[in-house]
Amino acid sequence: MFPEITVTDLAEKLKSEDPFILLDVREPHELEYAKITDSRLDATPLSRLAQDGLTALSESARSQDSTIYVLCHHGNRSMQVTAWLSQQGWKNVFNVRGGIDEYARTIDNSIGFY
Repeated sequence: MFPEITVTDLAEKLKSEDPFILLDVREPHELEYAKITDSRLDATPLSRLAQDGLTALSESARSQDSTIYVLCHHGNRSMQVTAWLSQQGWKNVFNVRGGIDEYARTIDNSIGFY
């Protein structure tokens, strides 16, 4: 098992001033349907991570000390990325359980569904 947070936890963290990275690993066309708007959002598709590895990450996400919450549509791809980053040495990486779909249904339906 890898660390997870709930969408309720994520909503609380988004209200805070805490430094973290919200790593959205969905593909670019998916962002057109539903997207959390926050300055800490870093959209890096899983396909790019698979192709380019760690170099696909933003500079801030490359720091193994960064706190990273990984988000996708339902939580499957984000769990893969969470596991991969953990295996690479990241200690503060967490899957967002249920993904943006659960976030939209539970927290803020204005961000959209697909």
